[in-house]
Amino acid sequence: MTFFELIILATAGLIAGILAGFLGIGGGTVLVPLLVALGYTPVQAVATSSLSIVITAISGSLQNWRMGYLSLNRVIGIGFPAILTAQIGVFLAELFPPHLLLFLFGCLLLLNVYLVEVRKQITAQKKQQEEQQNSESTVDCDQNVALNPVLSRILTGGSAGILAGLFGVGGGIIMVPLQIVLLGETIKVAIQTSLGVIVITAISACFGHAIQGNVLWLQGIILGLGGLLGAQISTRFLPKLSDQTVSLMFRIFLVILSVYIFKQAWVQSE
Repeated sequence: MTFFELIILATAGLIAGILAGFLGIGGGTVLVPLLVALGYTPVQAVATSSLSIVITAISGSLQNWRMGYLSLNRVIGIGFPAILTAQIGVFLAELFPPHLLLFLFGCLLLLNVYLVEVRKQITAQKKQQEEQQNSESTVDCDQNVALNPVLSRILTGGSAGILAGLFGVGGGIIMVPLQIVLLGETIKVAIQTSLGVIVITAISACFGHAIQGNVLWLQGIILGLGGLLGAQISTRFLPKLSDQTVSLMFRIFLVILSVYIFKQAWVQSE
C-alpha cells in the first residue's frame, strides 16, 4: 500500500463517518465505489467496507449513548433479525458475478436518492403532526403504524441485514425511512437507532465475509479509523447544519457514484 493510497483511504473513511453520524447510515455507499476504483474486486470492497462500518458505527453509537440519545431496546428489537439476514446477503454476494453485483449496487445508489427525498417528506409530515399536539386535533403517532410493531421491526432489521451482507452498507438508508413509516419514530430517534443497529448488521456481515476470506483487514481498519473521527464530528456538530442543503449534496453525490458504478459494471461484463 502506497502513502497516497493510505491518505485516500483515511479521507474516505472520514467522509463516510460524517455521513454515518448525520444521516444514520454506515457509509458503504462511499466506501464500496472507492475500493472498486482502487482496483479491489467488488466482493473485497463489500467485505472490507463492512469492517470499516463496524468501527464507524460503534464510534457514533457510543457518542449517542453518552449523550443519552440511544435506546438499546429499540436497537436490539431491529438488530436481532438483521443478524440472520446479513448472512443471506453474504451468500448472495459470493454467488453473484462481479458485474451483476456492481450493477445491483448502482441500482441501490439510485434507490437511495429517492429514499432520501422520501425521508425528507416524511420528516416534514412529522413536524406538522408535532405542531398539532397541543390542539384538539392531536395526531397519535401509533395510528400511522400500518403493521404490527414486532413485524415492522423484523421487516426493518431484516431488510438492513440483507443489504449489509450483499452490498457492504450498514442498511441505514433503508432503516431510517422504515422506522418512520412503520414504527412512527421521529427522524432523530430513527437516525440514532439506525446507527446502533448498524453495529449489529456490520459485525454479522463482516464475520460472514471474514470466513470466506474476503476482508482486507489493513484497508478496513484505516477506513474505520477515519470513520471513527468523522462520526465523532458529525454526531456533535453537523445536526446544526441545514438538512435541506445536506440532503441535496448527498443526493448529487449518490448520482455521481451510481454513474461510476454502472460504468464499472459495464467494463467488467465485457
